[in-house]
Amino acid sequence: MIRDIVRDTFFLAQPSSLAERRDVAIATDLIDTLKANADRCVGLAANMIGERKCIIAIRMGHAYLAMLNPTVVRKSKETYEVSEGCLSLDGERQTVRYKWIEVEYRDLKFKKQKQVFRDFPAEIVQHELDHCAGILI
Repeated sequence: MIRDIVRDTFFLAQPSSLAERRDVAIATDLIDTLKANADRCVGLAANMIGERKCIIAIRMGHAYLAMLNPTVVRKSKETYEVSEGCLSLDGERQTVRYKWIEVEYRDLKFKKQKQVFRDFPAEIVQHELDHCAGILI
């Protein structure tokens, strides 16, 4: 189901709680909402659709990936500065990102996964993880 994008900074600044198996429907809604906004968005976190759960969805090319309880387990030493926009906020803000990250998460079947993201996909994941932590970038 496509959901409205939350723009309330007080709500967005609250840390998310861990997702449970029953929260998989939220991940499906995230993907639907991301697809509906594909012309202006490459990632969403659950709080951006009104759910304070640690769930993110990203678009990599034509593929969409939902991650429940994603956690960075390794990261590059190399960082870079970038200007990022956000569907929930106006304008762009400067931030520092790691060149690559390794992430453990649960998939839509709640099965544990581990994946390395590099360059722009890594940037997207880091941005959405900030949302889960209540960090507004």
